[in-house]
Amino acid sequence: MIDALKKLFGAGPTLDLGDKIKDGAIIIDIRSKGEIESGHLKSSKNIPLHQLPSHLLRLDKNKAIITCCASGMRSGSAKSLLLSNGFEDVHNGGSWNSIKNYGA
Repeated sequence: MIDALKKLFGAGPTLDLGDKIKDGAIIIDIRSKGEIESGHLKSSKNIPLHQLPSHLLRLDKNKAIITCCASGMRSGSAKSLLLSNGFEDVHNGGSWNSIKNYGA
């Protein structure tokens, strides 16, 4: 029961996204092209959420993937989509602004 509560409320060990990025994680920015024009991470790939299903075969399942968007909501949906399609090392990075703090 405690493990279920930890998962539900996010308690427990946290992932260091900086380490994942240094180790070569792919950063996928799920925002629209218009949103990307207002600012983005140079190291990220822009794949809007509605286009992600058609890009699954182009992504490397052997690499860590970090999803990001404006707030973390769409990137959470992208993470779920990737996990349900056999990707295992997938992380919701939340806002693209928060990921840039890791040097991405």
